[in-house]
Amino acid sequence: MTTGLYRAAQGTHVTAEMPIYLDHNATTPILPAVVDAMLPYLRQHFGNPSSGHVYGRRAHAAVERARGQVAGLLGCDDDEVIFTSGGTEANNLAIRGVVEARNDRRHIVATAIEHPATEQPCAWLERHGMRVTRIGVDVDGRARVEEARAAIDAATALVTVMHSNNETGVLQPIAGFAGLAHAVGAILHTDAAQSAGKVALDVRELGVDLLSVAGHKLYAPKGVGALYIRRGTPMVPFVLGAGHERGLRPGTENVAAIVGLGMACEIAGSDMETVAACVAALRDDLWQRLAAAVPGVMLNGHRTLRLPNTLNVRFPRVSGNTILQGAPEIAASTGSACHAGGESASAVILAMGVAADDAIGSIRLTLGRGTTAADIEVTADALVRSWRSASLA
Repeated sequence: MTTGLYRAAQGTHVTAEMPIYLDHNATTPILPAVVDAMLPYLRQHFGNPSSGHVYGRRAHAAVERARGQVAGLLGCDDDEVIFTSGGTEANNLAIRGVVEARNDRRHIVATAIEHPATEQPCAWLERHGMRVTRIGVDVDGRARVEEARAAIDAATALVTVMHSNNETGVLQPIAGFAGLAHAVGAILHTDAAQSAGKVALDVRELGVDLLSVAGHKLYAPKGVGALYIRRGTPMVPFVLGAGHERGLRPGTENVAAIVGLGMACEIAGSDMETVAACVAALRDDLWQRLAAAVPGVMLNGHRTLRLPNTLNVRFPRVSGNTILQGAPEIAASTGSACHAGGESASAVILAMGVAADDAIGSIRLTLGRGTTAADIEVTADALVRSWRSASLA
């Protein structure tokens, strides 16, 4: 694992101003090697990749090298990778691009637990005449393939299912959905923003036609992403301009960020199994510590079919936000929504059949390359102390 990413200047001392970072599903720090790869394209290699002179050719070569690095992580050909401004744009291009290209079909199938970057484009299309069917999930947070079997039909243009859930980390049955989609001639898209760099992604084995990547989820900069588009997939741009990125994503490429994404993908591909095993062991240690000290604490999501870094736990009788407020040594999130005068439970946890009064006690703890065994010990102690204090209040 790559350590020393956090609190480098402060050593191992944990404070409220520099807490243990356990929110890697929200964003990740940029790896030092990624920064190093980017710097030349921020300092001296400033050319426009579309220019024909040496400055442009140098930038163009960097973009194409990065395209190959992303393709290497996904198991596809270089020309099947399109660069975007992030996972949200990649999802919008995938969903709206396919639906507009296949306007003879007026049906979309999604799941009830999609990220807003997928759900909102579907909802927008629904308001503009598309029929959208949302598939539910079981108690483990896995989308129901049999429910999808009944929903996908000859009118279906697109099936979109996230590869792993951003709150629970639960891995979804993508291959099963792909088989159902392709049987009726529909396109299969998966939002893999949380999965890329954490677990193996082979687009051929998954059977997907489209796959979205977000750079800042795998130690690359914010504001850059990619979309895998299987060769031959019908697609039109929803942003109009010049002919960049095969005419599907106009706008001069963000060369430095693209270089960073490429390097992050190369690093992820080189040590993924080792990092995943280390992070999963720390995650499981954290769960065991919490389970031993908090009677009634529950795991949200499938015990094994989930991302190696993700632990979503449900504390009894106390809201997740209350627990986090009482544990300033930790930077984490709940996944629930806070509003003036109240707090609502996570829609993802509710979709799994958890009662609202119980779901509100959920906390998402997501580890990363910089997480240490000492971090886990401090985190467990802080959460247990906060829960006990809140339970007595």
